[in-house]
Amino acid sequence: MTTHVDESRAQVLEEAVEAASRPDLPEEKLRAFVQRYFRHVADEDLEERDPVDIAGCCLSHWQLAKHRADGTANVRVYTPTVDEHGWSTGHTVVEIVTDDMPFLVDSVTMELARHGVGVHVVVHPIVRVRRDGDGNLLGLAADGEQGENVVVESFVHVEVDRETSPHILASIRTDLTRVLDDVRAATGDWLNMLAKLRHVVDDLDSTPPPLPAGDVAEGRALLEWMGDQHFTFLGYREYELTRVGDDDVLRAVPGTALGLLRNAPGGTSLSFADLPPEIRAHARDRELLVLTKTNRRSTVHRPTYLDYVGVRRFDAPGVVVGEHRFLGLFTSTAYNVSPIEVPI
Repeated sequence: MTTHVDESRAQVLEEAVEAASRPDLPEEKLRAFVQRYFRHVADEDLEERDPVDIAGCCLSHWQLAKHRADGTANVRVYTPTVDEHGWSTGHTVVEIVTDDMPFLVDSVTMELARHGVGVHVVVHPIVRVRRDGDGNLLGLAADGEQGENVVVESFVHVEVDRETSPHILASIRTDLTRVLDDVRAATGDWLNMLAKLRHVVDDLDSTPPPLPAGDVAEGRALLEWMGDQHFTFLGYREYELTRVGDDDVLRAVPGTALGLLRNAPGGTSLSFADLPPEIRAHARDRELLVLTKTNRRSTVHRPTYLDYVGVRRFDAPGVVVGEHRFLGLFTSTAYNVSPIEVPI
């Protein structure tokens, strides 16, 4: 049975290679790309498709990948037809070419769900390619190959409910591009956010705030616990708490934003400014931690409201002068441990 399936799969892919034959992509390179593209697709899913449509899918994605500037994502959302594109699926197709990053597929399908479109097929090959300094695609690289021009990229192909409205297609593309920017910012700054957490913990050790020692120890323990794979860090920024007239104002410290907050506006914290005065007054409470939910849903990983962990900063007399703000999501591991094991 296995031999028959393997032979059938090989035949379908070979027919696709023949159907996709073109002068600017030598047959051996085309064959290698087709095989890598569908490496993890189930045999029965391939056998149900016309080789011409398999070929069209690969060639379309290859064309999208021909040029990609460093640090960007190429995104195309369209409904292929035989007359216009030479192949079809019966669905609308989302194609993405970007650097391989965590949370890509989760975040993309989350955004598609927000648009109310059902997902039918997901193909997600991770491909090593060679690019020149201008981002032009030079060809495939071998599995495991490394080098200055070798880039590990995600080719994401998603088929969703059929849509023909140019306005809706453009809206989906715009929002997916924004989400991919968020994924890049959050995952690219992950190590920096962990370093910020470590810095805050070290400061609590070296210059503890003028609070009860037990409270400081408990807060420190929670921060260390978060950093031990119990919190997915998605954003960070430092804020200063100042007085403007009779009002408290929380201002972002320039140059401190990481992750999702890197793409957020700076200046005054609008979410803080919108709070009622009696709630804003709690900003000066002599408590180390602020633990709450934001009013913003995450665009990365899981579509839930972001967890907000604020670590207040105090001056020598014990007056609150600002905070370290961490945004993210408590991990499934955090939710599955016994409450006795959570350090607060």
